[in-house]
Amino acid sequence: MGYEKSCGAVVFRRYHGNTELLLIKHTAGGHWSFPKGHVEPGETEEQTAVREVLEETGIRIDICPGYREVVRYSPRRDVQKDVIYFLGRARNYDFTPQESEIARIRWVEMSLAHSFLSYDNDKQLVNRARPLIRELV
Repeated sequence: MGYEKSCGAVVFRRYHGNTELLLIKHTAGGHWSFPKGHVEPGETEEQTAVREVLEETGIRIDICPGYREVVRYSPRRDVQKDVIYFLGRARNYDFTPQESEIARIRWVEMSLAHSFLSYDNDKQLVNRARPLIRELV
């Protein structure tokens, strides 16, 4: 059984009195999710998450302590994948999609995120992040 590891972030901002999450639509498969990508040699999990969010969206983030969630699934037969998610506070709000991987990017009110997200694992991430995000905004 092969193994893969990626890291990403549930990115949030406070904007005009609303708490919003950054969602991306992948060109491959067309699903809505959070920015993430493979760990490069010598990187920490947090460094990977910060780099991947920046590469895929152009958004710079600060990792917030107290939130580290692991999503485990099998993307292909005989492959087990862990995706480590952190909570990231956006430092800028204007995004630029990575054209090779990202079809669309949206800031979505946190209460509406479930209606966009394609996978139950991602919806559960929002459920677990919501209390901490409310403390931070």
